[in-house]
Amino acid sequence: MARIIDIELDERSILRRSDDIEREKRVAVFDLLEDNSFAANGHPGPYRLFLRIEEGRLAIELKDEDGAPLDTIRLGLARFRRPIRDYFAICDSYFKAIRGDRPEGIETVDMARRGLHNDGAELLRDALTDRVEMDFDTARRLFTLLCVLHIKA
Repeated sequence: MARIIDIELDERSILRRSDDIEREKRVAVFDLLEDNSFAANGHPGPYRLFLRIEEGRLAIELKDEDGAPLDTIRLGLARFRRPIRDYFAICDSYFKAIRGDRPEGIETVDMARRGLHNDGAELLRDALTDRVEMDFDTARRLFTLLCVLHIKA
């Protein structure tokens, strides 16, 4: 079956850790493992993924169900710098709003956060279109994890 059954992030690649970001990571991983559609061209699933940043690129190590290596997909991250920076900026405002630091405009901030998240998911899907087929929700969750790995924007 073409789906992700395990995902791990290279802890050395994570540059910024706050409680809010850790929570986003946990939720994204949980939701991703609960429900995803992910098919790497030329490799039947299910897959184990290991995500890391190496030399300014996202590396997605694909392994089979038993952990045997299948492929490593590398993706340049220059196109993601602005969406990630904007996403973190709006998330900071969103987290402050939900904690009550700035309750005014929480709906507007949430709409902006969701819009940036959706744009990032589409950008990721487009960037991987020749290598991976995935549904929109899977792309959203993977974009969250890409943000958690957080390249310097």
